Amino acid sequence: MDAGKATISGVFNGSRLLEIPFYQRAYVWGEEQWERFLGGMEFVTASKRPYFLGSIILKQESSGNTWSEVSEVRTVIDGQQRLTTMIIFFKALCAKIGAGKLFERDFILETGDVALSHGRYDRDDFKKVVDAKGSEPIDGSSAIIGAYNYFLKNIDSEQVDRNAIKSNVQFVCIDLTEGEDEQQIFDTINSLGVCLTTAELLKNYFFNHENEQAFKECWEDVFEPTAEKREYWEQEVVTGRIKRTLVDLFFDAFLQILVQNKERGVTTEDKLFYSRTSNLFQSYKDFIARYCDGSKDEVLGAMKAYAEVFESTFDSTCCDRNVSSAPSAERMNVLIFGLKNSTLIPYVLYVRKNVESSDEQAKIFATLESYIVRRMLVRATTKNYNRLFTSLILNEAKDAAALRTALAADAEATTYMPSDPEVRAAFGESCLYNLQSKGVLYLLESAIRPSMSSTALLGFNQYTLEHMMPKKWRNKWGALDDEAATRRDRKLLTFGNLAIVTHSLNASIRDAEWAVKKQGKGYKDGLALCAAGLATMDGVLEKESWGEEDIDERAEWLADKALTVWS
Repeated sequence: MDAGKATISGVFNGSRLLEIPFYQRAYVWGEEQWERFLGGMEFVTASKRPYFLGSIILKQESSGNTWSEVSEVRTVIDGQQRLTTMIIFFKALCAKIGAGKLFERDFILETGDVALSHGRYDRDDFKKVVDAKGSEPIDGSSAIIGAYNYFLKNIDSEQVDRNAIKSNVQFVCIDLTEGEDEQQIFDTINSLGVCLTTAELLKNYFFNHENEQAFKECWEDVFEPTAEKREYWEQEVVTGRIKRTLVDLFFDAFLQILVQNKERGVTTEDKLFYSRTSNLFQSYKDFIARYCDGSKDEVLGAMKAYAEVFESTFDSTCCDRNVSSAPSAERMNVLIFGLKNSTLIPYVLYVRKNVESSDEQAKIFATLESYIVRRMLVRATTKNYNRLFTSLILNEAKDAAALRTALAADAEATTYMPSDPEVRAAFGESCLYNLQSKGVLYLLESAIRPSMSSTALLGFNQYTLEHMMPKKWRNKWGALDDEAATRRDRKLLTFGNLAIVTHSLNASIRDAEWAVKKQGKGYKDGLALCAAGLATMDGVLEKESWGEEDIDERAEWLADKALTVWS
């Protein structure tokens, strides 16, 4: 390994081809980075002083492994964004000053190839930029073309000097020999703070020049075949206190399924290590080394199959549209993404992949929904959900009977199934977070509403929670002594007093007396409109008054319905 300072001419020396590997991500710099880059080049021109542009890491390859026969070939391990931008900048500069021959002298090899060879994502657009004639913008929407057009528009040829830039811009260039470990370099880069996602690290770990076909079949065709597919996997969802992409959630879930396979004999200690999401990339490396004899092929084959099932199962947009009344993956999505129960994902994925019968899947999902909702109602802890749901994979709970047996066998307070009397009591007593209360009412509503309802059920995200007796009841709902007021303050937080509505009521309506709150006033909508047609509001809007007895009566009614749905 050689390391040292290098100028632009040292990196692009006229006889060396720099190749960006096929598995690296596309060019991603945008206007913020281009503006900063251009400012740096203007500074170099004005100051005539050395200007450090960052580090690049190259790895030697034999010329026989490349499509272009040149004497020297280097794989770009790190630095593709800076190197690509540098060439695009010089192309635009030479176009503006009418010096195309100078660009060719600096960046085109004797073979006619540009000195930087892009991977599959940007190859065509990069060639379009390099081959451009004149100084007119290029049509296209890629970041590559965007960069070229930006520099064409914003370069002031009086403020940037080609020779000054070539002489003073410097890189720290690390040049690896053919035999040095490329993967170790990726790990090192990550540890030093380069922002590589788990998916990017795994892609670099699983694939190299020798298995490009495997990359296409097991990765590109699954995660990156179209822009729509890439957008799906790159969606961010909130899990706990952090945002994670769907592809990250997939790799987490897939690993848990792998490690719970009894045939692999993964130790309890290792399972604990592999359950830490912050160590996901290291966990894969360690697992494959310890329990797969270092072979990635078996994991890759299973990964593709599970990824396809994951994509057909998990959809955060389910919270934006109405869901099935029957137990289904749709309702699981509301529990997972709407009510933030991401710990369900590994087991739900396992069921979808390994339970062939759709009827049996539905029974399993019904049991899971009942379990989650019941525990939510009684305010039971979720802290052991990870252990519980992965244990279901370990014990191969692939039918509803086995799942019910597993849940009934666990009598721990942290994981037990609440009884019917506890659930009934919860409707009259529990004060949940607004999101949880909304979730219970929404799932109950979707399950009990008649097939021919007068109103359409919207998505979970389109509803908000409303207290029918308002929290600020003291102004319009009569005076009570301190003890009675305290009881009322608690009672109005329970389910009997809660409704899901299509939009928040105006403050003047929200805190008004019952008649006004129900019917609205002027252009301000009341409950009669915002909660119209909801099965969970049966009989409520016909009442002439609303008080504690009405709240208790409705809580009992809701409990009856809930115990039928979540039996």
